Amino acid sequence: MPTTIAPPPSAEPAASGTGMPSFRTLPHNIAAEKALLGAIFINNRAYEQISEFLRPEHFALREHGRIFEASARLIERGRSADPVTLKGFFEQDESLADIGGPAYLAELAASAVSTINAGEYGRFIYDLHLKRELIAFGEDVINQAYGGEVDETAVEQIEQAEQNLYNLAATGEYEGGFEEFKDSVVKAIRMAGIAHKREGGLAGVATGFADLDELLGGLHPSDLIIIAGRPAMGKTALATNIAYNAAADYRTSNGEEGAVVGFFSLEMSAEQLASRILSEQTDISSDRMRKGKLFNEEFDRLVVASQELQLTPFFIDDTPALTVSALRTRARRLKRRHGLGLIVVDYLQLITSGAASRNDARWQEVSAITRGLKTLAKELEVPVLALSQLSRQPEQRDNKRPQLADLRESGSIEQDADVVMFIFREEYYVGRDKPVQRIDQDDADFEKKLQKWQHRIDKVRNIAEVVVAKQRHGPVGDAKLIFQGEFTRFGNLDTLHGK
Repeated sequence: MPTTIAPPPSAEPAASGTGMPSFRTLPHNIAAEKALLGAIFINNRAYEQISEFLRPEHFALREHGRIFEASARLIERGRSADPVTLKGFFEQDESLADIGGPAYLAELAASAVSTINAGEYGRFIYDLHLKRELIAFGEDVINQAYGGEVDETAVEQIEQAEQNLYNLAATGEYEGGFEEFKDSVVKAIRMAGIAHKREGGLAGVATGFADLDELLGGLHPSDLIIIAGRPAMGKTALATNIAYNAAADYRTSNGEEGAVVGFFSLEMSAEQLASRILSEQTDISSDRMRKGKLFNEEFDRLVVASQELQLTPFFIDDTPALTVSALRTRARRLKRRHGLGLIVVDYLQLITSGAASRNDARWQEVSAITRGLKTLAKELEVPVLALSQLSRQPEQRDNKRPQLADLRESGSIEQDADVVMFIFREEYYVGRDKPVQRIDQDDADFEKKLQKWQHRIDKVRNIAEVVVAKQRHGPVGDAKLIFQGEFTRFGNLDTLHGK
């Protein structure tokens, strides 16, 4: 006969008036476990009701877990699982006595409930397992707080505890599996309805740039969107513009459009990011702001703009070297407290995948990061916009336009991303080709080359292209924008001097 479940290692104080300690037993229900196993013996089809979520380790009695595991192996091989076949199964490895012998198998069969109730009993057993895990989790948190590594801060322990608690909660979602097609159709119609109401064809979060929104239809929930480019192309500026546009739309539309934005700035400080947005919104150079070279009227304009910006649902986390796990924890926390409609990560290569992968190759680490970001997008049902560096390959070609193969660790990024976009500013490369007169060069020849270069630079001045090289749900193509570097601002092509 199996032994009873052991009490937890910690005990309550002695009961009043007695010399005996009072223990609390871990949550369990042996009768429910026996009833479920008996139902499986009577009708093996009962196993189908609980096979998707119930595992041997979820039973309070180890012996019951072994019997359930043996039954599952027999059923999945197309054989019958009952006291007779299980007796032979356990006799093969001489463990029949360990599970109580033939008499206990017969007792389980006699404990059977109706197979109709097997699913309910399975969920009840699983819920008790989660409660036992929750108790063990609480003890681990306490022990970790008392001890812990010397260089492990309380904040890091809290973040790890939040992650573990979420993982435990996620394992409890046993109502997964297939979804009826009619439910999927309703969701698709709902998305189309949102786009129809906006009249602009946007079902996702608007970027604020007409040509780009036309091409993408907005930034869609559950999508991982990559913006890549070489240094000085304006990746952070574009991401900041998109993020601010979304947050401002959310505020002005009372939540009907736009999104609450969570911006993870691993490269720039929150103050630097805010300065960029202030510069963009006030037409005041961020360089002059930083150096304090402002007129009184400009400073007054900054104060007024800052008061408006404070009301925008834009949240910045500038923690450096953030792990994927910590990023996910903080994003979930932000959604719980304030709601969340868009996550921006600047930039992907500055995220770390965690201590467990320190010895992995860099491409493996990046692969884990992109998978983590894609999982986060699906989990929170929000678009995740992540910036990425490009390799030096475009610099070595005559045609500097970036390609998918130019992505650093491109395999995993290209595979996991729903949208991949590149920023390309030909003005940057043409500007570096400005001719310099040699000592032995004829003035007329130099003037001719200079005029030719001037013509080239005038054609591309302040023009940027966003190259959509991959889009899982739509076409690829280019969207042209205006780039004003002085104010770190992108704009629609027909609004060079406006907003």
